[in-house]
Amino acid sequence: MPSPPPGLPAESRRSPHPFVYTILTVPYGASGGFVSVALAYLATKHGLTVQQGAELIAVMYSPQVFKVLWAPIADTTLSRRQWYLWATLVNSLGTVLTAAVPLGLSNFRLIEAIIFVTSIADSFVGFSVEAMIAHLTPAADRGRVSGWYQAGNLGGAGIGGGLGLWLLNTLPASWETGLILGGLLLACALPLRLLPDVPADTRTSSVVREIGNVVWELWLVARTRSGVLCVTLCCVPMCTGAALGVLAQAEVAAHWGAGPGQVELAQGALSGISSMIGCVVGGYGCVRLGGRVSYAVTGALMAAVTLAMAYLPAIPTTYIAGTLTYALVNGLCYAAFSTFVFEVIGGKLAATKYNGFASLSNSPITYMGLVLAAAETRFGPRGMLLTESAAGVLGILVFAAVDRLWRVKPQAIAGAAA
Repeated sequence: MPSPPPGLPAESRRSPHPFVYTILTVPYGASGGFVSVALAYLATKHGLTVQQGAELIAVMYSPQVFKVLWAPIADTTLSRRQWYLWATLVNSLGTVLTAAVPLGLSNFRLIEAIIFVTSIADSFVGFSVEAMIAHLTPAADRGRVSGWYQAGNLGGAGIGGGLGLWLLNTLPASWETGLILGGLLLACALPLRLLPDVPADTRTSSVVREIGNVVWELWLVARTRSGVLCVTLCCVPMCTGAALGVLAQAEVAAHWGAGPGQVELAQGALSGISSMIGCVVGGYGCVRLGGRVSYAVTGALMAAVTLAMAYLPAIPTTYIAGTLTYALVNGLCYAAFSTFVFEVIGGKLAATKYNGFASLSNSPITYMGLVLAAAETRFGPRGMLLTESAAGVLGILVFAAVDRLWRVKPQAIAGAAA
């Protein structure tokens, strides 16, 4: 299809059905889900500790913390369609290699390196889709589209995690798992034919200078009330979903008597479906409540879920029901996140500005995974869940305090930011 004129606002562009973005985002979530569920579960079965399993997940998330630094490359060089195709190809190859290399202490650093490179490619998949959403979506549809977009992210994690774990436990050779998953990820590029391409934003200086310009624009956004609240929500330890990676590990799941079948069920297809439902419902809910309020509300729900799971009987039913409920609420959180970011960034250099906030939000996801793994090692699974609940409550209190402070003394805060 012909590309729309780059100068037109989102309201005047053709807006496709948001399910297209669900499919396009699956590779972004699937490769991460393969690490955070399939490899995390098998880690302790191959001689790794719970903390080393969490380290694999942290390595996977670490490029997502700094991806804003290379986001201008995606915004100002190739078109969004071209970047998506190249990134999905590398993503697919990385997933094949991650599955093919035997998991264990002897290959631990090699696997970490492959995961790290694949995660960088993941970031460009995200850049492409996020920029298409920002350019092609009318303002009134941002909540709905955000929900469908995050449904692909978390649904993809369920596919990569659950299907990946089942294949690794079923097929005779791990590289066969990689080939199947890699082929599925490449097939997700087919819906690009339904979208007009979005050309690169005009670049008038070097990439380094563009990064400086984007940092300045992000600073201008962050000085506003909406920007301050968005930055706060991105930094506090709430709505991270980090407990899923710890719950996926065999040694932790055994506390509830859950074996590989229960983990595949709770962390795989059903988890993906649950997350997708949460994303779609959350997206429509954001239309009524707005992104920031929805994010705080779902943070409270997530803290309540982990608190309940900590005190319910330690049986497989609790593990499955608790994990699926947690995944559902995680979907609500992700939809709220995308909504409140799209509310403030506008269309210009959308991938870069979106990922300025996304990079911040990945910081608590990364460190909370390690914190929860350490809490599990010292206090056990129940202590890990209570730590997650306490962190969520702390995040809500910090957000409420910043919101209250701005309402009372907005000029003082604005002056301090300046």
